[in-house]
Amino acid sequence: MSVHSSDTIIALSTGASPAAIAVVRLSGSEAIAKTQLLWRGKPLGEQISHTLHLGWIYTLDNQVLDEVVIGIFKGPNSFTKEDVIEISCHGSPFIVQKIIREFLKIGVRYAEAGEFTKRAFLNGRFDLVQAEAVADVIAAETEAAHQAALYQMRGGFSETIKDLRQQLIHFASLIELELDFGEEDVEFANRQDLMDTVEHIQLVIKRLLESFTLGNVVKNGVPTVIAGKPNAGKSTLLNALLNEEKAIVSEIAGTTRDVIEDQISINGLIFRFIDTAGLRETQDVVEKIGVQRSYEKIKGASLMLYVLDLQQVQTVQAYERELLEAQSFNIPFLMVANKAEFCSNALRAILTQAEAHVLISAKAKQGIDTVKDLIINKVQNNQFKVNDPLLTNIRHHESLSQTLWALESVQRGLKSGLTGDFLAMDIRIALQALASITGEVSVEDLLANIFSRFCIGK
Repeated sequence: MSVHSSDTIIALSTGASPAAIAVVRLSGSEAIAKTQLLWRGKPLGEQISHTLHLGWIYTLDNQVLDEVVIGIFKGPNSFTKEDVIEISCHGSPFIVQKIIREFLKIGVRYAEAGEFTKRAFLNGRFDLVQAEAVADVIAAETEAAHQAALYQMRGGFSETIKDLRQQLIHFASLIELELDFGEEDVEFANRQDLMDTVEHIQLVIKRLLESFTLGNVVKNGVPTVIAGKPNAGKSTLLNALLNEEKAIVSEIAGTTRDVIEDQISINGLIFRFIDTAGLRETQDVVEKIGVQRSYEKIKGASLMLYVLDLQQVQTVQAYERELLEAQSFNIPFLMVANKAEFCSNALRAILTQAEAHVLISAKAKQGIDTVKDLIINKVQNNQFKVNDPLLTNIRHHESLSQTLWALESVQRGLKSGLTGDFLAMDIRIALQALASITGEVSVEDLLANIFSRFCIGK
């Protein structure tokens, strides 16, 4: 993303037309003056900020284009901290594009992806964590994801990072002072206090890193694979979970030859269910490809629903063989014993008492709510608290990991009695990594990568 901070930019900020209303947004030092050239109504430059005005937008050749409501937001009290104009017009694609084209003719530039939010960041409206959270709020599909993004957008996570950084800055300044008096062999930074601070910061960072698994689940959903032998009822279970006929169901074994995916929200979390081909040896070339893909999906899943066919598995020994196969994948799993009407008394006694087991009839949709309750427990959704810092961004994870590595070097240096100049180097690395999270230290290509993921108009 190129930077033209002096340009006045324009873009559609609402969803795709047609719609009843569309909002076209401008930002820049000439936003008000440029709008005045196409506006028929009260003189915009004379109006106070944060007011709405009814009038008309005209073309350059003085043709009426649309009746609109214009919102005026004067900098620095606007989203971008620049002068901002919002034009609420009728949501016809023709009207929207015609308005934008007329502004392009008078020197306004079409905004790049995420440029409004990027300007807000560059102008000090908020830090980089909060800027990224804007995109997460827009993309949130569940209550949990929405609350996590709001927490970050309101500065909760940033405050945690800034507090850690401030603790390090205190000791960094004392050690740097020692270096200025190197020949006098003085020690301003108490080494034990520094060790205690490093250990405290390490503990906080480790907790944040540990929260990334849950944070990633909250933000992106839980990849949940449905696996088992052919004709066990995997596709029927998928349909029952989704409450729609997503997958083809047949009594013929091997019907599912490729993976089928869909997602639903359960108690505020997204689960991405993946129906797979039955696990068996086969000579059928197409089915063999499907089975191979099943194994690949299982390896990449966070949770597995292993479907047991009670019509075929009726002895304890057969059940134990299936259980061993489910355990062999080494991922969290729920044993879903399907076709409950065929369950023997011996197996029923085991299934109703064992953890991570559930007895269902997917065809009759019996036990489906229990399956949902159990998979929620599997991802430990009860650990999620809106007011706790929660790591949801891979960039933040990488920076915190680098910070932890640098602090471990500081810790080793303190234990071995390293001089202040070496300690200062590792502390600087830790400070740099922490600062990169909030954008206090940033480079243009990093910003370009982050904001290019935003939608146009935001």
